[in-house]
Amino acid sequence: MEETPGPPPADVNRLVADLVGSLGITVNADRVTEILTTAALLGLDGTRRLDLKITASALAEMRDAFLMFAPYGDRPKVTIFGSARTSSSDPLYTQTHDVAKALASEGWMVVTGAGPGIMLAAMEGAGIDASIGVSIRLPFETRANDVIHDDPKHVSMKYFFTRKLMLVKESRGFIAMPGGFGTLDETLELLTLQQTGKAEPTPIVLLDVPGGTYWRGFTTFVRNELASRRLVAPDDLDRVLVTDSVEAAVKEILGFWRNYHSMRWVGPRLIVRTRHELSTEQIAGLNEQFGDRLASGSIERTPPLPPEVSGRDEIDLPRLAMRWQQHHVGDLHHLIRAINAAEP
Repeated sequence: MEETPGPPPADVNRLVADLVGSLGITVNADRVTEILTTAALLGLDGTRRLDLKITASALAEMRDAFLMFAPYGDRPKVTIFGSARTSSSDPLYTQTHDVAKALASEGWMVVTGAGPGIMLAAMEGAGIDASIGVSIRLPFETRANDVIHDDPKHVSMKYFFTRKLMLVKESRGFIAMPGGFGTLDETLELLTLQQTGKAEPTPIVLLDVPGGTYWRGFTTFVRNELASRRLVAPDDLDRVLVTDSVEAAVKEILGFWRNYHSMRWVGPRLIVRTRHELSTEQIAGLNEQFGDRLASGSIERTPPLPPEVSGRDEIDLPRLAMRWQQHHVGDLHHLIRAINAAEP
């Protein structure tokens, strides 16, 4: 017997919009309608039960994580990656503890995977009030570490892809300690997001212990095996700090936000918001240094553009507008560093 076809997508969207209205949802009702319409279409498509289960679980996990992070939206966060297998006697443990403690003392919250090893060291250094945990449910790790277990600043996730999203989404800086496959996976994803411009520029530190060879070996591999074959650009690691110094790591994270605040694309124009206004001479210097990265025109001051005003998007900050070439998104790190080097 033939199945009766469901309503067309336009009708589904209208029916869902009516439902959203009847529920009293007014804030971002268009996005809620979009989510529910997609869910309804999955049902009308005859999607397999297992695929629906993955979709439902992922959405539920993201909701839990959004709720957990929401009260701390105004506090800067740094994510620390590293191995669960690192013992407390390893110098890496102490190095992680110290860098987390130093950043927490500057008002930063520390986000980790909530497991043992490096993750525990980071939370012990930051302290419970400055720690956030995003754990993964594994057969051999049945609960979060002792610092964050049963704390409201912890969320447990089933899927690695939703967990990685939340480990990256809320943070304004990243520190990777030497680790195994998981740490390399997380680090390479960070580098990919920055290289491709899929994430806003952020400071990334590859931190080792004094005399350590882990990240030096990694950069040698990138240079000799990847850059030499033109699989990556020779300067792709220029946006990353490789160091064995806690002080240098902290300076890199904090210094990245010295004057630079945020950016967004408005049509073809890139808008860069700063904490302090740059002088005419400093803007001229940026144009001289980065003019070849522009598709046309020059870097210039601008008032908030209409989409920024309508969204109340940092409209009190000074900003620069430019037509930056999209395929040079990796060079935005250099632009930000130049902006930060300009004295207020």
